[in-house]
Amino acid sequence: MTHEVRAVVARQKGAPVSVETILVPDPGPGEALVRVQACGVCHTDLHYREGGINDAFPFLLGHEAAGIVESVGEGVTDVAPGDFVVLNWRAVCGTCRACSKGKPWYCFATHNATQPMTLADGTPLSPALGIGAFAEKTLVAAGQCTKVDSTASPAAAGLLGCGVMAGFGAAVNTGGVGRGDSIAVIGCGGVGMAAIAGAKVAGASRIIAVDVDERKLKWAEQFGATDTVDSSRTDAVEAIRELTGGFGADVVVDAVGRPETFKQAFYARDLAGTAVLVGVPTPDLTLDLPLLDVFGRGGALKSSWYGDCLPSRDFPALIDLYLQGRFDLGDFVTETITLDDVEAAFAKMHHGDVLRSVVVL
Repeated sequence: MTHEVRAVVARQKGAPVSVETILVPDPGPGEALVRVQACGVCHTDLHYREGGINDAFPFLLGHEAAGIVESVGEGVTDVAPGDFVVLNWRAVCGTCRACSKGKPWYCFATHNATQPMTLADGTPLSPALGIGAFAEKTLVAAGQCTKVDSTASPAAAGLLGCGVMAGFGAAVNTGGVGRGDSIAVIGCGGVGMAAIAGAKVAGASRIIAVDVDERKLKWAEQFGATDTVDSSRTDAVEAIRELTGGFGADVVVDAVGRPETFKQAFYARDLAGTAVLVGVPTPDLTLDLPLLDVFGRGGALKSSWYGDCLPSRDFPALIDLYLQGRFDLGDFVTETITLDDVEAAFAKMHHGDVLRSVVVL
């Protein structure tokens, strides 16, 4: 059986998206059909529309989602019809060299659905991050479905599918922030805010938010920042050092992904501190650092891919924190919209007017 559903499609580079009827097949072996309830508008979707990921148009956009499993294919045992799930783009294989070393968050062979979803004329679609969830239904690998507590709001829970997990994990999983540590977060968009909120949950004693936008710095205080630095008016490195006794922060997270901000992260950390890159650079950017400084300052320079998360471990734990009132995912939701509003949401995101617009179906 083929399902006809409405979905958001990017047909060509830089062109406005369109809402179209697409065809979604029933799940085959190892696959799951999910009725999408909510999907966040993430900057990665805009990257796809702009051709910044690859040129495999047309794209079925959307990936930061939660919904209900409608049916599963042969051999699927981890989820069943009726389960409330958060979708993820790191469906670990369990057998690659990373998984066999006990580090599945680095899995090099993650799974996606093998059957294509198509336009009405049969043209195959490229689903964003192997998900494609700006749609009433989507087909994914069953391992991309992580079952969580069904009492959670879909609009809030779905944000774990990308941005919130990336930021939280950058601070806690990659950076290792813990009780009494100091952390600075450069760039206070959705990912940066999640790093700030994660550091608060982890018990960091000083949480420094850095941005050039006063609105975002005020939001950062709501998420747990103890101090803010407007880097359009002051030197961020000197300000972070001043706020940490002259030493620098134990962990500095770069949630922007530019050479200038990573250099700030590098020099704003304490000796033997950790700099974490979670902002995604564009392919043309390069970094120039004195090698002697890299050697002499010690510590660690890390990149954080999806917050070094293991969805089966991290998603349920963060949903529990949310339901306990200790990690308010709902605060990341600036507005709820429909499929027809995604193009307008891209414009709002580009201008920094929202943390997350969330499509609710």
